[in-house]
Order: sequence, then structure tokens, then C-alpha cells
Amino acid sequence: MNRAVFFDRDGTIIEERNYLHRPEEVALFPGAGAALKRCQDAGFKLFIVSNQSGVGRGLFTLGDVQRVNQRLLEELARDGVRLEKIYIAPEAPDQPSRARKPSPQFLFDARDEFHLELAGSWMVGDKLIDLECGWNAGLKNCILVRTGYGDELARQFPAKLGAAIVVDDLRQAADRILA
Repeated sequence: MNRAVFFDRDGTIIEERNYLHRPEEVALFPGAGAALKRCQDAGFKLFIVSNQSGVGRGLFTLGDVQRVNQRLLEELARDGVRLEKIYIAPEAPDQPSRARKPSPQFLFDARDEFHLELAGSWMVGDKLIDLECGWNAGLKNCILVRTGYGDELARQFPAKLGAAIVVDDLRQAADRILA
């Protein structure tokens, strides 16, 4: 059985920057690489699922997103982390989109391409749309990290979190995934 962990990018693995589009501004949260490595070493396939509406809004290009992602891959590689794939939804919220979160489409795409068992997989993010993406794909295991926007969400709208597990950071998320 192939299991996966799907991560949001901004505010989850790297520090939230308003419409991040410069590779030099990529900053991993402390311990993020080590947390992903633990999941990888336990046999989970790792993916990023990210809405990048700045492209659809005309604030930056898909090439900018690819350069940021390349920098992120280089940073994670220092910890021995290898992502299977990064899925990007470049549309603005008001534009038609096949896979913009909370759509589960990218999780279904990964399931089909990498022969994943979604029932045993996890979604980790800092926004409600990340959790909804996981739930919409049938994942029972969704984690909200208090990094990025997660702390505000957990404080202001706890009733919306449903069965989500709430943790401080990716280290604690990895602890729960591997428990």
C-alpha cells in the first residue's frame, strides 16, 4: 500500500510571504525538512498541493512559481527530502479551476499516477481549504499546523475544524503521522 502526505506549501513548509515569487525569499520553518524526512523514511510519498493565485491575478508568472519551487526542492534536499511531485493551481479564486483547493482533484491525480491509497494518507496545511481538500478526497487524516494562518484559524473558528488534528508545527505533525 502506497501512502502519502500532502502538504500545503506557504505557511506550512515555508514561511508565509504575501504572494511569494522570489526564490531568495524562501525560508523553511525550523525543523520542516527533518519532519518531512521522517515521514519519507517511514515510507510515505511526499507531495505539495498549492494554490498560487498570484499567477491568475497577474502578480507573477508560472515561471516565478517554478523558480520558487526549485529553491524549495534544493533546501529540502539538504535534509535528504525528495518530493514526488508539486501540484500547482495558478488560477485566481474567481477563475474556473479544475483543481484549486479545496478541490480534491490533485489528490485524485496523485492517487492515479502514483498508485496511492488515499484512505491511509494525510493532508497537512495551515488553512481551512487545505483540510477541506483532504476531506473532499476522502482522507480521514487531516492536520492543521499553527504556522502561517493556522493559529488564527484555530483560535477564531474552532468549530470549522471538524475532525482535524491541530498541532503547532510540522515536527508535531510528523509525530502524529508516525504515531
